[in-house]
Amino acid sequence: MIRLKDIAESAGVSVMTVSKALRNEPDISEATKARIRGIADRTGYVPNNSARGLRTRRTQQFGLIISALSNPMYTRTFMAIEEQAHEMGYEIIVAQTLNNAEREADCIRRLLARQVDGLFIRPVYRPDPSAGIYEELKKRKTPTVILGHRALFCSDFPNVETDDLAAAKAVTEHLLDLGHRRIACLTGPIFAPWAQERYEGYRRALMEHGLEVDEKLVFQAGATIEEGAAAALQFINEQPKATAMIAANDLVAFGAANTLLDQGISIPQDLSVAGFGNVLSAEYFRVPLTTVRQPKYRRGLAAMESMKSLLTGESVSPKRLPAELAIRKSTTAPAV
Repeated sequence: MIRLKDIAESAGVSVMTVSKALRNEPDISEATKARIRGIADRTGYVPNNSARGLRTRRTQQFGLIISALSNPMYTRTFMAIEEQAHEMGYEIIVAQTLNNAEREADCIRRLLARQVDGLFIRPVYRPDPSAGIYEELKKRKTPTVILGHRALFCSDFPNVETDDLAAAKAVTEHLLDLGHRRIACLTGPIFAPWAQERYEGYRRALMEHGLEVDEKLVFQAGATIEEGAAAALQFINEQPKATAMIAANDLVAFGAANTLLDQGISIPQDLSVAGFGNVLSAEYFRVPLTTVRQPKYRRGLAAMESMKSLLTGESVSPKRLPAELAIRKSTTAPAV
């Protein structure tokens, strides 16, 4: 195994100079850095992060905890975080909670055992105002950034979220401007703050147009394709005479729209459908989906900015990012 001492002897410099050059310290000349890196590359030198961690008390690792690796909502956020981490010389360890609070706690403890320098967490939302694992994180003072909206149990940590209320209001107003007055709403998980915000945006848009929420048009749909399909079947069975539908997210919209299309309901001629999130497949769905374009990549960049500040001991405020409407072929004026 190649050591720093071997590179130092080959370069004719001290071990400290080699160490500084490989860390890109400013007090080593660029020519010396290039010569040392060339030797390191030729000899196949690999840094011993464990040993370095003992010296610096940093492992050069971040933990990223999300609900599921299969969820397309996280792809670009993860990409931004990983790219920034790579530039910093950090690795990312990824874990998934599967929306299970016990598994979330286990994931967090495992990453803490790995002594990661910081955590990015998409929380498992729950009705409880406190959660033991987040109290542990607070006591340990582990730099932690919440990906998404904060709930009471994680309110002590900085977060990066989308302005879901304004975005949901905008997509509802889009349908209202087209002439729709009976707009169904497929709501998200009951305890999720993002779902509550999106429903509130829907409610406010109706209210500002002099309309009250008709509970017959509100369906509990969760957050998955399967739950969207189930909500669409309930919608078909109950026949609430809606001319448009807003889904809690794009996955719910996909499940609902597929079910509606398979039952012979034309989109948008019979029913306009809008989603939320703008996952990659939204543009290429059977009927290209009108949706809210969330700033997923910017969310990752903003989360990393917060993490960098936490690592240097700075105080960090919550970040709230605007979203924009992506209008496609799944929405049109209601049939006369």
